[in-house]
Amino acid sequence: MKVSECMTREVEIVDPDTTLQNTARIMAEIDAGILPVSDGERLIGIITDRDIAVRGVALGRSPDTRVGDVMSQEVLYCFEDQDVEDVLINMGEIQVRRLPVLDRDKRLCGIVSLSDLAPGEEDEAGEALCEIARPSGLHSQAV
Repeated sequence: MKVSECMTREVEIVDPDTTLQNTARIMAEIDAGILPVSDGERLIGIITDRDIAVRGVALGRSPDTRVGDVMSQEVLYCFEDQDVEDVLINMGEIQVRRLPVLDRDKRLCGIVSLSDLAPGEEDEAGEALCEIARPSGLHSQAV
């Protein structure tokens, strides 16, 4: 199965000047823990609920702090035409639960989560989850 068959296509996007408060409100409204950050057509980062909590609130930043100041700038992604099994393996290796999905022109076309990929791929999903949960320091929240 291809990622395009199970990803979420309607993706809310924020720009780097969006405030943390507005970003958190959007996340609450759509029940999401991750939002892509774009500067026009280009995907420039990812903001997660954890980024808001650890790089924002925990450091005493104001609700008016810009997303661009706390987002993760390293954008990890997969392609819509990739096989689900390969993406699950990659998610385990890079220890993430969600990935933006790009087309081959590198335009955002969706988001995929571990739970989207799991149906029918239970063994791979279980292995990916074990890898994701493994302590590694890859995603240190140090500023």
